[in-house]
Amino acid sequence: MSMSPRLPYYQLAPKAFQALLNFSGAVRKDLLGARLTDLVLLRVSQINGCGFCIDMHWRDLIKLDADPRHLNAVAGWREAPFFSDRERAALNWAEAVTSRSHHATSDEEFEKLKAHFTNEEIAELGFCIASINAWNLLNLGFRNPIPEKG
Repeated sequence: MSMSPRLPYYQLAPKAFQALLNFSGAVRKDLLGARLTDLVLLRVSQINGCGFCIDMHWRDLIKLDADPRHLNAVAGWREAPFFSDRERAALNWAEAVTSRSHHATSDEEFEKLKAHFTNEEIAELGFCIASINAWNLLNLGFRNPIPEKG
Protein backbone atom coordinates (compact mmCIF):
# COMPACT_ATOMS: atom_id res chain seq x y z
CA MET A 1 0.00 0.00 0.00
CA SER A 2 1.29 3.41 -0.95
CA MET A 3 1.51 6.06 1.74
CA SER A 4 1.99 8.98 -0.62
CA PRO A 5 -0.30 11.96 -0.09
CA ARG A 6 -3.60 11.76 -1.94
CA LEU A 7 -4.48 15.44 -2.32
CA PRO A 8 -3.99 18.77 -0.56
CA TYR A 9 -7.44 18.96 1.05
CA TYR A 10 -6.55 22.20 2.84
CA GLN A 11 -5.96 23.93 -0.51
CA LEU A 12 -8.91 22.37 -2.33
CA ALA A 13 -11.47 23.17 0.39
CA PRO A 14 -10.06 26.34 1.96
CA LYS A 15 -13.32 27.56 3.52
CA ALA A 16 -13.99 24.24 5.27
CA PHE A 17 -10.33 23.99 6.29
CA GLN A 18 -10.43 27.48 7.81
CA ALA A 19 -13.70 26.69 9.58
CA LEU A 20 -12.14 23.59 11.16
CA LEU A 21 -9.06 25.62 12.16
CA ASN A 22 -11.36 28.18 13.79
CA PHE A 23 -13.33 25.41 15.53
CA SER A 24 -10.14 23.84 16.89
CA GLY A 25 -8.81 27.22 17.96
CA ALA A 26 -12.00 27.92 19.89
CA VAL A 27 -11.23 25.16 22.42
CA ARG A 28 -10.32 26.96 25.61
CA LYS A 29 -6.83 25.81 26.51
CA ASP A 30 -6.90 28.49 29.20
CA LEU A 31 -9.77 26.63 30.87
CA LEU A 32 -8.51 23.08 30.44
CA GLY A 33 -4.77 23.82 30.52
CA ALA A 34 -2.42 23.56 27.57
CA ARG A 35 -0.72 20.37 28.80
CA LEU A 36 -4.01 18.57 29.42
CA THR A 37 -5.44 19.67 26.07
CA ASP A 38 -2.37 18.48 24.17
CA LEU A 39 -2.26 15.18 26.11
CA VAL A 40 -5.85 14.54 25.00
CA LEU A 41 -5.04 15.54 21.41
CA LEU A 42 -2.02 13.23 21.45
CA ARG A 43 -3.92 10.27 22.93
CA VAL A 44 -6.86 10.52 20.52
CA SER A 45 -4.42 10.77 17.63
CA GLN A 46 -2.66 7.63 18.88
CA ILE A 47 -5.98 5.76 19.05
CA ASN A 48 -6.84 6.84 15.52
CA GLY A 49 -3.33 6.14 14.21
CA CYS A 50 -2.80 9.63 12.79
CA GLY A 51 0.98 10.00 12.51
CA PHE A 52 0.77 13.63 11.41
CA CYS A 53 -1.23 14.63 14.51
CA ILE A 54 0.79 12.41 16.87
CA ASP A 55 3.95 14.16 15.72
CA MET A 56 2.42 17.64 15.95
CA HIS A 57 1.00 17.24 19.46
CA TRP A 58 4.13 15.49 20.73
CA ARG A 59 6.13 18.50 19.50
CA ASP A 60 3.62 20.90 21.10
CA LEU A 61 4.02 19.13 24.43
CA ILE A 62 7.82 19.22 24.15
CA LYS A 63 7.55 23.01 23.66
CA LEU A 64 5.61 23.06 26.95
CA ASP A 65 8.64 21.38 28.58
CA ALA A 66 6.92 18.00 28.93
CA ASP A 67 9.30 15.17 29.74
CA PRO A 68 9.73 12.93 26.64
CA ARG A 69 9.58 9.88 28.90
CA HIS A 70 6.14 10.95 30.12
CA LEU A 71 4.98 11.47 26.54
CA ASN A 72 6.21 8.03 25.54
CA ALA A 73 3.95 6.64 28.25
CA VAL A 74 0.74 8.36 27.08
CA ALA A 75 -0.46 5.22 25.28
CA GLY A 76 -0.03 3.32 28.56
CA TRP A 77 -1.22 6.10 30.87
CA ARG A 78 -3.10 3.70 33.16
CA GLU A 79 0.15 2.03 34.24
CA ALA A 80 2.37 5.13 34.14
CA PRO A 81 2.92 7.23 37.28
CA PHE A 82 3.34 10.49 35.36
CA PHE A 83 -0.26 11.68 35.13
CA SER A 84 -2.47 13.50 37.62
CA ASP A 85 -5.95 12.26 38.51
CA ARG A 86 -7.39 15.09 36.42
CA GLU A 87 -5.30 14.08 33.39
CA ARG A 88 -6.28 10.44 33.89
CA ALA A 89 -9.97 11.38 33.96
CA ALA A 90 -9.59 13.37 30.72
CA LEU A 91 -7.60 10.62 28.99
CA ASN A 92 -10.17 8.03 30.06
CA TRP A 93 -13.02 10.15 28.71
CA ALA A 94 -11.15 10.83 25.45
CA GLU A 95 -10.65 7.09 24.98
CA ALA A 96 -14.25 6.28 25.87
CA VAL A 97 -15.68 8.82 23.44
CA THR A 98 -13.24 8.02 20.63
CA SER A 99 -13.15 4.24 20.96
CA ARG A 100 -16.88 3.83 21.37
CA SER A 101 -18.17 6.23 18.78
CA HIS A 102 -21.09 3.90 18.02
CA HIS A 103 -21.93 3.14 21.64
CA ALA A 104 -22.94 5.36 24.53
CA THR A 105 -20.40 6.07 27.23
CA SER A 106 -21.34 4.79 30.66
CA ASP A 107 -22.66 6.79 33.59
CA GLU A 108 -19.72 5.48 35.61
CA GLU A 109 -17.22 6.95 33.12
CA PHE A 110 -19.06 10.26 33.15
CA GLU A 111 -19.11 10.37 36.96
CA LYS A 112 -15.34 9.80 37.04
CA LEU A 113 -14.97 12.78 34.72
CA LYS A 114 -17.31 14.96 36.81
CA ALA A 115 -15.15 14.32 39.87
CA HIS A 116 -12.35 16.36 38.27
CA PHE A 117 -14.04 18.80 35.86
CA THR A 118 -16.77 21.42 35.93
CA ASN A 119 -19.63 21.18 33.45
CA GLU A 120 -18.04 23.98 31.41
CA GLU A 121 -14.73 22.13 31.31
CA ILE A 122 -16.49 18.90 30.28
CA ALA A 123 -18.17 20.73 27.41
CA GLU A 124 -14.83 22.19 26.27
CA LEU A 125 -13.20 18.76 26.53
CA GLY A 126 -15.96 17.35 24.33
CA PHE A 127 -15.23 19.91 21.63
CA CYS A 128 -11.49 19.25 21.97
CA ILE A 129 -12.07 15.52 21.38
CA ALA A 130 -14.46 16.18 18.48
CA SER A 131 -12.01 18.52 16.75
CA ILE A 132 -9.04 16.16 16.91
CA ASN A 133 -11.17 13.27 15.65
CA ALA A 134 -12.09 15.42 12.63
CA TRP A 135 -8.44 16.31 11.96
CA ASN A 136 -7.39 12.68 12.36
CA LEU A 137 -10.00 11.51 9.84
CA LEU A 138 -8.93 14.13 7.29
CA ASN A 139 -5.21 13.53 7.70
CA LEU A 140 -5.57 9.76 7.55
CA GLY A 141 -7.96 9.77 4.62
CA PHE A 142 -5.84 12.12 2.55
CA ARG A 143 -2.51 10.77 3.88
CA ASN A 144 -1.18 14.10 5.06
CA PRO A 145 2.54 13.32 5.57
CA ILE A 146 4.52 13.90 8.73
CA PRO A 147 6.97 16.72 8.02
CA GLU A 148 10.59 15.58 7.86
CA LYS A 149 11.65 18.49 10.04
CA GLY A 150 9.67 19.99 12.91
